[in-house]
Amino acid sequence: MKISPLAGKPAPPGILVNVPRLITAYYNEIPDPSVPEQRVAFGTSGHRGSSFKLSFNEWHILTITQAICLYRASKNIVGPLFLGIDTHALSVSACATALEVLAANGVEVMLAQGEEYTPTPVISHAILAYNRGRKNGVADGIVISPSHNPPHDGGFKYDPPNGGAADTVVTAWIEAKANALLEARLKGVKRILHARALRASTTHRHDYVTAYVNDLGNVIDMDIIRSAKLRLGVDPLGGAGVHYWPRIAEEHKLNLTVVNDEVDPTFRFMTVDWDGQIRMDPSSSYAMQRLIGMKDRFDLSFACDTDHDRHGIVTKGEGLLPPNHDLCVAIYYLFQNRLRWPKSAAVGKTIVSSQMIDRITAKLGRKLFEVPVGFKWFVDGLLDGSLGFAGEESAGSIFLRLDGTVWTTDKDGMVPALLAAEMTARMGRDPGELYRKLTREFGCPAYERIDAPATLEQKQRLANLSPENAKPAELAGEKIQAILTHAPGNDAPIGGLKVMTANGWFAARPSGTENIYKIYAESFRGTDHLRQIQTDAQIIINDVLKAIPTPDPVGVKSLPSLQQMTVEEAVAVWRNEGDPN
Repeated sequence: MKISPLAGKPAPPGILVNVPRLITAYYNEIPDPSVPEQRVAFGTSGHRGSSFKLSFNEWHILTITQAICLYRASKNIVGPLFLGIDTHALSVSACATALEVLAANGVEVMLAQGEEYTPTPVISHAILAYNRGRKNGVADGIVISPSHNPPHDGGFKYDPPNGGAADTVVTAWIEAKANALLEARLKGVKRILHARALRASTTHRHDYVTAYVNDLGNVIDMDIIRSAKLRLGVDPLGGAGVHYWPRIAEEHKLNLTVVNDEVDPTFRFMTVDWDGQIRMDPSSSYAMQRLIGMKDRFDLSFACDTDHDRHGIVTKGEGLLPPNHDLCVAIYYLFQNRLRWPKSAAVGKTIVSSQMIDRITAKLGRKLFEVPVGFKWFVDGLLDGSLGFAGEESAGSIFLRLDGTVWTTDKDGMVPALLAAEMTARMGRDPGELYRKLTREFGCPAYERIDAPATLEQKQRLANLSPENAKPAELAGEKIQAILTHAPGNDAPIGGLKVMTANGWFAARPSGTENIYKIYAESFRGTDHLRQIQTDAQIIINDVLKAIPTPDPVGVKSLPSLQQMTVEEAVAVWRNEGDPN
């Protein structure tokens, strides 16, 4: 299997989603709760699916929203609920459905003024701003977005009063209640007509754009960016921040150009991702071809995914920066230039992020907080200021305000993008140049991720591994120093395992939303050593899963399994282009 011949090219008409059919399926198709793929299922970022596959339909949104109302009542959450959507076709319909249930349950809802789209971090920012200093009557929120997933997908996520993605205890409660309502064929779901919901006394309009844009100077040094007169380019990728960037440029007087302000639910303006699908992924060089082609027009350019919680940085010299490079530079810069931050503030990273971060953190004299995949693990630390920075390998990160207090407890693509401009203005070097300087001090790691098909049974087996299940003595010719199934930072299960040596490591974990598992690997001894690690990783994982037949799962059945490929073939097909989830 080769990279799709469409990869990196403008999307041809033949692959565009049929929006009328998608919306019709949302309202007319009824999911069967006896089919696992059609039940409500909260992964790392809420419930996701497509109406074509009966995994994201009106009944799902009715039951999830009613479950959220019941959860709010059980926790005496009586403040407003901030509701935001992105530009995916299913988001508008899901928002209308959710409002009908919220209004019927008497929930005070804050809709965007002027029917504006609302980025994920803006909802977190609004929740935290409202709740600041409050002990009673606190707010929460709902984000309707499948992130950078293809145009036929929808997503629905609950944000509790801490402003971040709900933890597994909360999502398990909501998921169970929603599925019970699904099985009861909506008995127990309260709902009123959409026109009545819009006119309800509990439905309000909120100016999200002004509140967020005017506050940016408290997390980014806008003065230094402005004074440097940097030429900045931004591509919103047709996402929820499309109207935020012009306001940012206007309010903070930046020389910033929006290279494309088109919004189209087919996302026909995108270049196609590696697998032949349209995916608004700012960490994918295939999806970012348009902005990469403009790199010489600007001192620095950047893009964000559809809900603007992830970002990609493009420099003149390096083109698109790998997400791990961006994380490393941001950490090294922030902890030396945020003098009002607590001295005890730690660095948060996911267990599959580059070990370069570990070396930089040690040099800075800061504590490392390493957690499983999922930004929810960083929420408490960001909220109380014990984490100065939190980031994950899939191009998502955030950090504290200039004064050391919380900005958001969710990923914010816009703020790290603007930080790249701040770094460039202050240091006289762009993030690509700054990373090259770091490699001279800390080493130059080679990092990649490859994916392979996996059945539900295989994914469960991988997620429930213990160190005793895998006992290799060596990895790529080096003595194994540790085998982890729990994260060092919080002892939470990583849903897989991580094997470490002095100069390299690999981690394997199942996807939360797709029928695949992922192998992440890194070497500080170069590409050849990385290939050896990947080869040994295949052997170790295959040994664990050997009792189960090779899968042919729905959604990836055209892809050969990792067990059937050489490492070279797998890497050629499944290069690390950001987390598809």
